[in-house]
Order: sequence, then structure tokens, then C-alpha cells
Amino acid sequence: MSARILIIDDEEGIRFTFRKFLSAEGYEVSAAESFDQAVDCISTTDFDLIFADIILKGKTGIDVLREIKKRNINCPVIMITGYPNIDTASEAVRLGAFDYIPKPIQKDALFHAIDVALQHKKVIDEKDKYRSNLEAIFRSVKDAIITVDKDLVLLEINEAAGDICGFTRNAIGKVFSSLHHGCKGKCLEALVETVNTKQPAELNRIECRVNNRKGQIAAVTTSPLLNSQGIFSGAVMVVKDETRLTGLERELNERRQFHRIIGKSERMQEVYSMIDLLTDVETTVLITGESGTGKELVAEALHYKGNRSPNSLVKVNCSALSENLLESELFGHVRGSFTGAIKDKTGRFQLADGGTIFLDEIADISPKIQIELLRILEEKEFERVGDSTTIKVDVRVVTATNQDLSNKVKLGEFREDLYYRLNVMKIMLPPLRERRDDIPLLINYFLKKFNKKFDKEIRAVSTDVEKIFMQYPWPGNIRELEHSLEHAFILCRQLTLAIEHLPIELQTYQPDNIPSPNNGNADDPQAILQALEKTGWNKTKAASLLGISRRSIYRKIKEFNITPQKR
Repeated sequence: MSARILIIDDEEGIRFTFRKFLSAEGYEVSAAESFDQAVDCISTTDFDLIFADIILKGKTGIDVLREIKKRNINCPVIMITGYPNIDTASEAVRLGAFDYIPKPIQKDALFHAIDVALQHKKVIDEKDKYRSNLEAIFRSVKDAIITVDKDLVLLEINEAAGDICGFTRNAIGKVFSSLHHGCKGKCLEALVETVNTKQPAELNRIECRVNNRKGQIAAVTTSPLLNSQGIFSGAVMVVKDETRLTGLERELNERRQFHRIIGKSERMQEVYSMIDLLTDVETTVLITGESGTGKELVAEALHYKGNRSPNSLVKVNCSALSENLLESELFGHVRGSFTGAIKDKTGRFQLADGGTIFLDEIADISPKIQIELLRILEEKEFERVGDSTTIKVDVRVVTATNQDLSNKVKLGEFREDLYYRLNVMKIMLPPLRERRDDIPLLINYFLKKFNKKFDKEIRAVSTDVEKIFMQYPWPGNIRELEHSLEHAFILCRQLTLAIEHLPIELQTYQPDNIPSPNNGNADDPQAILQALEKTGWNKTKAASLLGISRRSIYRKIKEFNITPQKR
């Protein structure tokens, strides 16, 4: 297409000359003799180049420039004047005039100015097209896109940055660190890392609390920003709102495992949520539950899922040591402080500095240890046994018990002030009998574990074994289930675990929907034979299945002349 050129001049001779010259070269030429006519023209046509005389009737070419700037028209303007001066030149340049042509106009100079101006227009159009495409992309992307220079000054943001990060266009030009960060500055840390190392950084599922919106979860990636010459000029950050995805995962794809804890039941989902909530909360946590429910695994999850994970998790079984030994174990001692103290010893609290200490069976500690523990919880300091030097530590304390601490407080066996200090947040683990839905998951988990340990390929448990497992009360909880399966693995030489591989207490347990082999009749020879075959002719186990004594089964075998059946 031919370039469209507008001539604005109140001298008819000038307009005629321009028309003649430019039309002969194939340009589309329009003309206006006044400011008003010029405004009408630019309102209806997109011009590629405008010539405007400085002096017009009523108004000036400078007024035309102002109108063009006001309308954000992307078109070079060349001023025509017979009397150029410094004031008009500076004003015209300020308003965006591309060039000057003095009168009288020379043909060569005119076409040279047109060529340069149209080349400039082409470049501007390409840039505008590129910018428009980029802006369209920015608008269409639902993730927040933020760019900063090497000094972390905000260069550009898209609309989504307002929704996700709470930024407005007014933030452009400000240093990123001066802006509000609901994510505790984690985005800033990622940007700083990228600017300093010129390498990408990534943060998965951080919590943002922009505009007091609790529970907003975001994933952040930062990458180096390179200019057209490949020179590092800053960083670009993309923030993806994963709140809905996280919610769907919680609602529709319940977690079957958390750290090393196995379970998908509603009770375990509540436990997982509590661990999530408390991982980075600097407070004591009391884990309660029957023996074998996995209290130590919860303590591990609290540590390794939190910001203390790079440092040590130190575990202490408080019931396994006497008062003096526990005191030395927790706080350390100096050489010669008691008989047998042949060298200095660093205590567990000092070893856990910066990390977490897990005190299991906390209900069994003596009154003296209770006082010392209360002090370290309140003041974060202690002295080693036999030493007067105070040691300060930064340790998170997680405790566990299978006893009722509140009842021990009532009996005067546990300090009330320490109980309240330990019981700031509590995680209660349900016994296995209250989360039977998790038993199949636990079976599968231990099958994989023991297949690897014993180098076997046992694929499943029998239907009868599963029925027993689903109805057995499990007084020892998950630990008892694990040991029962390990016992069965050692005995099993086939692909499926059967009842005869189980410990005796499980073999003799009768679920409601598994009838007794003798249907309650221990005098039936066929029932006795079934029990013997079921237990691999282990007479003690067969007697337990039948509900009779070992002496009775020997007597009945002899009485009924029961012998193994040939196959």
C-alpha cells in the first residue's frame, strides 16, 4: 500500500506543490488549510506522515502537534516553517516533532525527509505490533508476570499480577523490596537469587496472604532476563496461583501417605492437616496416642516438612533411662561431675540446636527433670551437669506420650505448668481399630517393604487373612500389624500369605464372618482334621482354633484315629 501523507498549510501554493510532487511518486495525499480541517482528517484517516506548517490561521502547527500527542497517534510529524527559532523548535521537539523543513522547500530535501520519516514509522509500527502482541500475551496469561532490572526495580507487570500479588501499575518504577509481600518475602528471595547467580530459581506451593486472603497457595519461578544482545539485564518472575489445585487435591484426591505415615481415612486426613499447619509454627507440640500408632513418625514429619529440616532431629526415649542418666543425656555433663563421668559429654538439647528434639514417653520423667525441662522451654537455656556455664539453644520441642497427662497432673505426678507448656498444640493419633479403612493400605505398604527386605515376591494376603486383619482389635496398633506381617513373611514360601503363617493370637482369632472349622463342635472328627490341616498339623495351633486344650486334641486324634490325608 502507498503511504498516506497529510499536508497542513494555509498557503494554497504549498499544498498544490506537495500534491504534485508526492502524487507523482505514488503517495496518497490529503491536504488541510486549517487546524480544524486537520483535526477532521486525522479523525477519519490513519496517516503514515504529516507535514504541518508552524503558522496557521487561528492556530499553529504546535497546536496540531499537541492534538496528535493527546490522541496518541503514532505518526511522525515534520514541521514546515519560513522562520524557525529556538522557542518553537524546542516546543516542537518536546511535543514529538520528527523533523523541520524550511521554506522554500527543495524537492530533494523533501523526499529525503519523507524516506527517513517513513522508515522511522515502519520501525515504530513494528515495535508497536511487537508490544501489542506482547501485551495481548500478558493479558491472556492467567499467571502473574513481573519483570525487574538488575537493581530489582519493577519494570513491567501484567493484569494477573494485580489479582495474585496485589500489585498495581503504580508499582512500576519502585524497588521490589519496598512492596508488600504476603509470602514473607520468599518471592524476593527467589528474585535476589536469580539476579545474583543469573540462574533460574523455583519455589513450590508457598502461602501468600495478599490482601488478607488466607490460604492462597502459589508456585513461583524466576529466570534471568536477557536483552536482544543476550546481555543479562534483570529477572522475570512468574507466579502461578495453585490455590484451587491444592483445594481439589485435598477434596478429591485425599492423601494416602504423608512423609512416612500411611493412611487415607478421615481421621488421618485431620492429622495430616494438623501437621501441615504446625510444620513451621515455632511452638511445642504434644503427640498423644496408644503405643504403636506412629507418634515418632509424626514427629519426623513435623521436622522434615518444616524449615528446621536442614538441622538435626534428635530423639530421646525418656522412659528408657534413670533420672541421672536422662539428665546427663538431655543436658550433657562435664568431666568428673559424677562417678563414671570420665570426659565431657554434649547433651541432646545442644546437639539439636537449630533443629528439633523429640521427647518420647514424656509422662515418665521425674519431678527434677520436669523442672529443668520447664526452664529450657521458657528461657531456652540450661547448664550441663556439674557446670555453671549457661548454654543457650534454639530448639523446637516435640513430645509424645501414650498416657493421660491431665490425669497425671490431677494425681500430682506431673507439673501442671509444664503440662500446659507442652500442651500448646496437640496431635491425637487414632488407634488402628478406629481407622480400619487404612488397613489395606498398610498391608500393601508392608508387603512392599518386606518383599524388599527378605528378597521375596509375596503378592497378597489371602481373603481369610484380610478378614481377620479387618476385624482384629489390634491392641498393639500399627506396630503389631507390622510385626505380624513380618512373622508371616518369614514362614511363607508361597505367593500369598495364609492364616497358618500368622502369629498364634491371630490364627485363633475368629472374625464374625469366618465360621469356626468345627462350627462349635470339637467332637467332630472332620472338624478336627480341618483344623489340623489348616495349621499344617501344628497340634497346639489346631487346639487353639478348636477351643480345646492341647491334651484334648491329642486324645481326640487317638480316639478318632485321625491321620494326614494322602494327596
